[in-house]
Amino acid sequence: MSCTLDGINQVGHYEQDGYLGRDARVRRNTDNFRLACGNLPSGAMNGLTDVPGVLVGHCTLRDGDINTGVTAILPHGGNLFRRKVVAASHVINGFGKTVGLVQIDELGAIETPILLTNTLSVAACSAALIRDALARNPDIGRTTSTVNAVVGECNDGPLNNIQAMAVTEDHARSALAAAHGGPVEQGSIGAGTGMTCFGFKGGIGSASKRLEIAGEDFHLGALVLTNFGNAGDLILPDGRRPSPPDPEVKTTEKGSVIVVLATDVPLEHRQLSRVARRGGAGLARLGSFWGHGSGDITIAFSTANPVDHDEDRDIVSRRVLNESRIDLLFRAAAEATQEAVLNSMLAADRFVGRGGTLRTSLADWLNGEAGRAS
Repeated sequence: MSCTLDGINQVGHYEQDGYLGRDARVRRNTDNFRLACGNLPSGAMNGLTDVPGVLVGHCTLRDGDINTGVTAILPHGGNLFRRKVVAASHVINGFGKTVGLVQIDELGAIETPILLTNTLSVAACSAALIRDALARNPDIGRTTSTVNAVVGECNDGPLNNIQAMAVTEDHARSALAAAHGGPVEQGSIGAGTGMTCFGFKGGIGSASKRLEIAGEDFHLGALVLTNFGNAGDLILPDGRRPSPPDPEVKTTEKGSVIVVLATDVPLEHRQLSRVARRGGAGLARLGSFWGHGSGDITIAFSTANPVDHDEDRDIVSRRVLNESRIDLLFRAAAEATQEAVLNSMLAADRFVGRGGTLRTSLADWLNGEAGRAS
């Protein structure tokens, strides 16, 4: 089974994933529906890739009841094992199977790309990351340390035949190879192909906030994999509460969400941990209460202070943000997360998944609502 990449479906045209016209860079988002999330300005591309050097790629699997995929996030395009990035994580609710968090929180760094996929494909993606690191660094596990792969997951079983375990190491490698800068493809793509959010079609969403600190321009970006929220609980920034018309949508909160935050603001591990917690504020703004069966996890990293694996100095110095200025990052994390979740739903079209299971597009609901209001 091959991947369909960059929003192109198997018959070769742009019809899915909320893209407007034939240019995949133009997509439905909060701007199209005048849904303002906070007051910080957005980055030029309003995505995770507004943070310089960050790359995103997808591998999408669509074949009958198979509706799944892999999304890859590369903090930079070099050798991450040799040039790690400072990182932290926060578990909002721990009903999840993400791998790699223990070492992130102990050592404060990420040393592989981050892969997102479905729950039963974590092992395949982890193996792909390990093999890629071994190929680039033959000394791993012999004359230097082993490698900590990072993989996040959500359960796409309602729309995907998850028991088929269709995602392979090759699919993970395809997502890594497809990673690029520029606008982030969103909606029902990559790991987001089979996801549901607040009863609507969920998926991959992204947003960014532009920050000015000490006369310098910085960014904080969010990328989310959305598969959470009770139908009827969604609260839009303008106060409306959309509820999907699909009668088969269950109301029990048993989904998950993975939030990845990236910034070029120089932060150390403890500061990133504090920023990561504010991803939960963005989810709460939307009406989520982090249910018992939901795996809600945030991973945050900064590209500003790379960690040299082969550093031989006894003492190293790094530039870090003055703690009294960190509220700006807290606000950015909450606003970008909230907006990224909405973008994941707005970019996704009406979707028919496994066994004919239907998910309505939030954009369709909003267009219908607008039509009734007029």
